[in-house]
Amino acid sequence: MTITQLHYVLAVAEHKNFTLAAEKCFVTQPTLSMQIQKLEEELDVQIFDRGKKPIQLTDVGLKIVTQAKNIVNESGRIKDIVDQQKGFIGGDFRVGIIPTVMPTLLPMFMANFINRYPKVNLIIEERPTEELIKMIKNGQLDAAIAATPLDEETIKEIVLYYEPFVAYVPENNAAYQKKEFDVEDLEANLNNILLLQDGHCFRNNVLNICRAASLPSGNHFQIESGSFETMVRLVDEGLGMTLLPYLHTLDMNEKSKAKLRQFKEPKPSREVSLIYSKKELKLHIIEALRSTISGVVRGAIAFQNVAISSPLNRAK
Repeated sequence: MTITQLHYVLAVAEHKNFTLAAEKCFVTQPTLSMQIQKLEEELDVQIFDRGKKPIQLTDVGLKIVTQAKNIVNESGRIKDIVDQQKGFIGGDFRVGIIPTVMPTLLPMFMANFINRYPKVNLIIEERPTEELIKMIKNGQLDAAIAATPLDEETIKEIVLYYEPFVAYVPENNAAYQKKEFDVEDLEANLNNILLLQDGHCFRNNVLNICRAASLPSGNHFQIESGSFETMVRLVDEGLGMTLLPYLHTLDMNEKSKAKLRQFKEPKPSREVSLIYSKKELKLHIIEALRSTISGVVRGAIAFQNVAISSPLNRAK
């Protein structure tokens, strides 16, 4: 039994296709198939049911894959230990970022990080929080950037910054006349709030600020969008108000900024953190990423008196 064989098994289990798995492993399909067959012969079991389309794991195959993930992940940590001992900061580092953070944060720190740590190859994926947690637990990501706290026992969280929410209000809304918002103003406008679609933790953040499990259906339309830009355009048309993360408002033009309303202190905010498995050993790269992001964001967000809103769905 070899680590390479286990890599091949995990690739087939993930892609449910021998040809695609071989492409991802950068080997020929016959080579991959032969190695998996050798492993099955050695163990005297069938790991995959090849008679089904797509290919499925057998009952024993499911258990083998679970153990194979642990073995492959732990074997990879040997190089991490050596790198840390030598003080080497480099190699592949897989990072996931939630969609409501990636467009604003990534351009702020990426060039800086590349210049400071040219030997690190950042592999970045945009995923919702639930997928990031799963991928970290499965060893598919080294770290992620997400709204916290997440209450996950196996995951460590390092706070990067606190980002206030800002109301974006159309001129035809009575709340437009206010210079500052408080939570009661938001709750009084529940019928007019436009939110991102289900699955976005930012939606949960806002609902938790309003102390509401869902929004009332007072509008004459329903919309599901994952884009802040869509929400902003709808507000510009006078179809409701919305909440935006503070960093998203920095590049707005002056006409749009006139529709922004800050909240009174303590400002409702979200906590954005670097998260990773408690078993993670690439701590030297994690620290490099943390220090770079914190240094860049510190100049953009100077708020201290904040009230953190949970990204978790309270209705569950």
